[in-house]
Amino acid sequence: MTPLLRIQQLTYNPPKRWEYFSPRSDFVLGPVDLHVNESETLAIIGSNDSGKSLLAKLIVGAVKPSSGEIILNGQPIGTHQSKARANNIRMVFRHSAESLNPGISVGSMLDEPLRLNTQLSPAMRLEKVMQTLSLVGLMPDYYYFYKHMLSDGQQQRVALARALILDPQVIVADEPFAALDPSVRSQTVNLLLKLQAELGLAFIFISHNLGIVRHMADRTIVMSGGQIVESNLTQTLFTAPQHPSAQKLIYAHNSMLKF
Repeated sequence: MTPLLRIQQLTYNPPKRWEYFSPRSDFVLGPVDLHVNESETLAIIGSNDSGKSLLAKLIVGAVKPSSGEIILNGQPIGTHQSKARANNIRMVFRHSAESLNPGISVGSMLDEPLRLNTQLSPAMRLEKVMQTLSLVGLMPDYYYFYKHMLSDGQQQRVALARALILDPQVIVADEPFAALDPSVRSQTVNLLLKLQAELGLAFIFISHNLGIVRHMADRTIVMSGGQIVESNLTQTLFTAPQHPSAQKLIYAHNSMLKF
């Protein structure tokens, strides 16, 4: 099977910054190699400052890498921001509430990507927005809602709708469940699994919640110090982690389950 998305030798090595008498050491990531298949969920786990969120930003183009290659559908799309990547690889941010503009309606938030990236007429854009709201479980009336009118779960659904509006192939989600209470978190997990089954989406998601990782992810990679130190099928990784960093995470998770 040819991977839907392949990352090859991706690195981030920013120029050194000089502070008074000595250079400050900057975080270096990579080289990183990974792939994700259609309809597959790849989880990225690791301790704080392991490079997980930086890798997500590099994949979606929010941060420019120093070197490496991103290949989508067998075609290189470059390491800079491009329309192919912007349309086909979309991101759900860690704190959805902070990523929503309180000054515009939900309908305007969802219409903007269509207006900027497609040739659809206003009527066709409206139809697409309504379809996407329905897809994430929101009624048509939410088109007219503003951020302050939405619950945490509804804000997360709007953020997901914004990611889906351009019919992407890959969704990158950085801690998408962190700000949700347990009941809403469960609903969101089920929604993502439903959308994946219906649309054939590939998910790359970062999470500290290893229970959700074990439930959702087909494969899991472990990062430490800007490197991928272990990669395996999720159940295999959770059963027999090999690298010390992976063992520390898995054993801590298993210990919590005993209480």
